[in-house]
Amino acid sequence: MSANPMHSADIVESLGRAIGREHVLTEPAEREFHAMDVYNARELPLAVVRPGSIAELQAVVRLAAAAGVALVPRGGGASYTDGYLPATPNSLLVDTSRLNRIIEINTEDMYVTAEPGVTWHDLWQALKEKGVRASFWGPFSGIKATLGGSASQNSASLGSGNYGISADAILGFEIVLANGEILRTGSFAAANGKPFFRWYGPDLTGLFCGDAGALGIKASISLRLIKSPPYFGAASFGFETFEQMAAGMAAVARENVSADNFGLDPRLQQGQLGKANAKDAVAAALAVAKTARNPLEAAGKLVKMAAAGKRFLAGHNYSAHYTVEGVSRGEIKGKLAVLRAAMEPHGQETANTIPTVIRAMPFMPLYAVLGPKGERWVPMHGIMPFSKMNEFHAKLSRLYADNAARMQKLKVDKGGMFLAINTNAFLYEPVFYWEDDRTVFHNRFLPQEYLNLLPKYPANPDGRALVRELRGEIRKVFASVGAVHMQVGKTYPYMEGRQAEAARAIREIKKELDPAGIMNPGALQL
Repeated sequence: MSANPMHSADIVESLGRAIGREHVLTEPAEREFHAMDVYNARELPLAVVRPGSIAELQAVVRLAAAAGVALVPRGGGASYTDGYLPATPNSLLVDTSRLNRIIEINTEDMYVTAEPGVTWHDLWQALKEKGVRASFWGPFSGIKATLGGSASQNSASLGSGNYGISADAILGFEIVLANGEILRTGSFAAANGKPFFRWYGPDLTGLFCGDAGALGIKASISLRLIKSPPYFGAASFGFETFEQMAAGMAAVARENVSADNFGLDPRLQQGQLGKANAKDAVAAALAVAKTARNPLEAAGKLVKMAAAGKRFLAGHNYSAHYTVEGVSRGEIKGKLAVLRAAMEPHGQETANTIPTVIRAMPFMPLYAVLGPKGERWVPMHGIMPFSKMNEFHAKLSRLYADNAARMQKLKVDKGGMFLAINTNAFLYEPVFYWEDDRTVFHNRFLPQEYLNLLPKYPANPDGRALVRELRGEIRKVFASVGAVHMQVGKTYPYMEGRQAEAARAIREIKKELDPAGIMNPGALQL
């Protein structure tokens, strides 16, 4: 993209007048950290800007548009698909962390409106006081992940069993377009409208879900609320093979009784989950006790956890973990009975320690951005129909087998995590670990006291290159089974192979909303 002759110092000065010079970061260390994600870095932006209100966000966009400078929005910073990494140095990185107000909690009309920098953890805490929550209520990374990040990238985890992904909970947006004007969606765009309903004519809300900021910057997000279910139950199952686990997870998903679910392969079971120390165990026990409705129930839960210890998955290669929700003990009992009946032909029930702890501590510290032994870490994922699970797994297993010697030589390991989304989709998440030096991101994102516990490794450029190569091959395997992706960013091939009229439509929409191409160029391959 071409830039206006305005010098970078001039735009920095103008931005300082608009939002305060202290909120325009130009130091190299700040630009380097903010322009790096869990896995990668691209170009350094001219500056990192931190607007503190929607009006300030509009001012930033107008100044950038006048100067011909790209705008790249950043949420909590825990992504791994280049979504907020500038593709050109002629960019401003928009850090949304100061846009962190919960604007309205409406328990009569059952919606909440918040700015994009609000984290899922903080929203959950604020809503919990009023006895409500969002239907989808966050990814496991919600202690850092923001509403704006999930809205722009899409995310799954808490609530995905019954309620789908983050986009399924969104009722409407306020979007700052490339000209600095605000576009509202859903019922919020109607005369005298409130953001209580999404479906009013064509779904403009859906257009901006998962757009990676390529069409505009989220200024506010409205989510559907439900009453917080007062009861929950948990169940875990072990399996010998992936095929058994996948069949069981698909069978349970079709019953639509599970609120949350996830599966683990041997590497993840023995890695992060086996690493818990005494401090972690005490924190987990206290959190579990707090979820109990009375002291007797709390004691029972803690006794079961103590009895299971770290042996809860012994003898099983794969595992799947579930929570169910309800308004009564009877409903919980009934849902667990349906779940167990669906799973019975496929796996063996084991201690439910893992889902019990996760329900008690849904947003844990993001230590997993490094491996359990301090290795570098990066996941990827694809979402596919249940009928394609085994085909994909077989192809991926062959890819790993063909590269096993190289992976061993270059100290690259792999793992996998799995999730059923609602009744009709399976998320397969391959994960790579490799010995390599830490980046600026790791050293600043993680607490120093945690980093001090981990070994350090020398630079491993060959291992890093192999991971990049394998990720490219896995993208092809995903495409071969028709898989799709969340967190498209600049990594997944959104436009490659897209049906011609669909590709033309999205390009025309981009051109209409962002004629100068300043909104996160390169995102969605646009």
